[in-house]
Amino acid sequence: MIRLLALLVLLATPLKAEEIVLGLSRDEVAITATFEGSDILVFGAIKRDAPIPDDSQLGVIVTVAGPEQPVTVRRKDRRLGIWVNTEGVEVDAAPSFYAVATTAPMPEVLSDVEDLRYRITIPRVIRSVGAVVEDSRSFTQALIRIRAGDGLYQVLEGAVDLEEETLFRAAITLPANLIEGDYEAHIFLTRDGKVIDEYITTIPVRKVGLERWLYNLAHENAFLYGLMSISIAIAAGWGASAIFTLLRR
Repeated sequence: MIRLLALLVLLATPLKAEEIVLGLSRDEVAITATFEGSDILVFGAIKRDAPIPDDSQLGVIVTVAGPEQPVTVRRKDRRLGIWVNTEGVEVDAAPSFYAVATTAPMPEVLSDVEDLRYRITIPRVIRSVGAVVEDSRSFTQALIRIRAGDGLYQVLEGAVDLEEETLFRAAITLPANLIEGDYEAHIFLTRDGKVIDEYITTIPVRKVGLERWLYNLAHENAFLYGLMSISIAIAAGWGASAIFTLLRR
């Protein structure tokens, strides 16, 4: 009876004609004191149980998202000759880093309906549910613009190489100003703008070495960290003064 039920469940589950088989050039990123950024190569293949369809367009979308955080975005206005913060919007959750790479322009590989469902593009992935300020969308756009300027938000249309509709690869550049956490790599396979398969994996990003020791010291023993910082500043000042005294002689 159990075997019969299992067979019925298997037969009722639709088999995927195309599936993603994924690989990564590295399974973790280490942030050191001299960390200047890193590149991650996402590569894979498309496994098929049937011939390649001739009447539809295949697309591959690769996203890498950092830990989500709440963000307050404020508008500055000039009042009495002074720039001050006025209205503000509380963004419930925004990824600290987000890159989206595609095989073609986004409208060609993803429909608006699928984007709304899977939250793939940058405006969709940012959640600002409780915004009550008029034109709150402009605050979200400002956040995207600022983080894009810092290299934290990236739109890489056409950056995914797809060979013979089977092998794909994409290089994602991680900037130096990353925060710690688990970064999620998400790959979507689309046909005519509709998602037909997806694959998710996690890339840990951690501080190591001296960077990790200083981070732990600052958060676990702030008093000792403060004393050490003052001592280093005093020693640096004394050393610079001694060097200038010797040079003047």
